[in-house]
Amino acid sequence: MLLLKRILQTLYRVWFYVLVAFPIFLFFPFLLLFASNEKWYPKFFWMARNLWATPILYGMGCPPRVIYDQKMKLGKSYMLVANHTSMLDIMLMLYVSENPFVFVGKKELVKIPVFGFFYKRVCIMVDRESTQSRTGVYRRAQRRLNQGLSICIFPEGGVPDDENIILDNFKDGAFKMAIAHKIPLVPITFYDNKKRFSFTFFSGGPGTVRARVHEFFETGILSEEDKSTLREEVRDIIYNDLISSGR
Repeated sequence: MLLLKRILQTLYRVWFYVLVAFPIFLFFPFLLLFASNEKWYPKFFWMARNLWATPILYGMGCPPRVIYDQKMKLGKSYMLVANHTSMLDIMLMLYVSENPFVFVGKKELVKIPVFGFFYKRVCIMVDRESTQSRTGVYRRAQRRLNQGLSICIFPEGGVPDDENIILDNFKDGAFKMAIAHKIPLVPITFYDNKKRFSFTFFSGGPGTVRARVHEFFETGILSEEDKSTLREEVRDIIYNDLISSGR
């Protein structure tokens, strides 16, 4: 029975990467075109959301269900933050937001075959070991915000090695950036992604993936000195939501 379970989990993993790669190859000319000019990024985002992320979620047997305590307004920029436990977080975040946004993420993801090719062209990459790289993120984020886009950061800075950790400590970047650019900060809880598709190879399986978009934090009257308070308030909301849900 254990052997059969391991075989099914292996096939489930392989199927995920097939679903990730197939739309990219299928729509490669269009994706390449829309990724070649920042002005065309909203078209790239639409394809990534509707022709890539959504089919992956449903194709994995993980239909999304989202609760919105507050809705984002189209055409307005936001800072999106959520807990990070799975590669499904990327797809679910794309599903959650109709507003085009740009991920800020670690440069190591460019090494992922196929996915990394577009990741380095449309995302804001950061080398967390480099002060110069971290400083450059703010400049690139400002340019994207000026284009009417939103920004998404997973403030844990990566997926904790210990999967028993419910929510790791948050880093300052997302909160400092939201305050600096005076944009609303949107806390989001992902409840099920770790159970459905964690980074442990022999794990996971189909089932609903739920998300909750909490009420926004307005940053217009905040200063940089408030970033630590904002960071902990947002973390408490997500952490307490995970605890109350039993995740």
